[in-house]
Amino acid sequence: MKILFVCLGNICRSPMAEGILLDRIAKYGLQDSWSVDSAGFEPFHNGDPPDNRAIHVAAKMGIDIKSLRARLFHHDDFAAFDKIFVMDHKNYRDVIGRARSLDDQNKVDYIMNLLETGLNKTVTDPWYGDIRDFEKVYLILEKAIEVLLKPTMKA
Repeated sequence: MKILFVCLGNICRSPMAEGILLDRIAKYGLQDSWSVDSAGFEPFHNGDPPDNRAIHVAAKMGIDIKSLRARLFHHDDFAAFDKIFVMDHKNYRDVIGRARSLDDQNKVDYIMNLLETGLNKTVTDPWYGDIRDFEKVYLILEKAIEVLLKPTMKA
């Protein structure tokens, strides 16, 4: 399974999700069957590491995301990934706007739909908040990723 997480600048939510899933893939020995990446739509952070608050919160949970670098979403990502999880409505519109086909569109979903199917709830961008906002986002993403991996763990 090839997973892409998408948020606005690819420095807060999506790299935390990427780091959590990378950690779980290693923990559960799924490196041969899973891969993960993250991307954003705003170029002002392209090539930058995650926000220091995201790095700090992930590190507190035993996950190192310092080496991740922001990149822009590209229409080729539809071919490269099986599933594309977005964090909010703008991300959804941005990704769907790049879709080349119905197959591309069917790969896109809100990450929160893993927790509350079909409600299209969003993960709030912690950028304008404080460390507690990053901690809340981390815990939400962690729960969603555990749900994502659950079918694999039963197999």
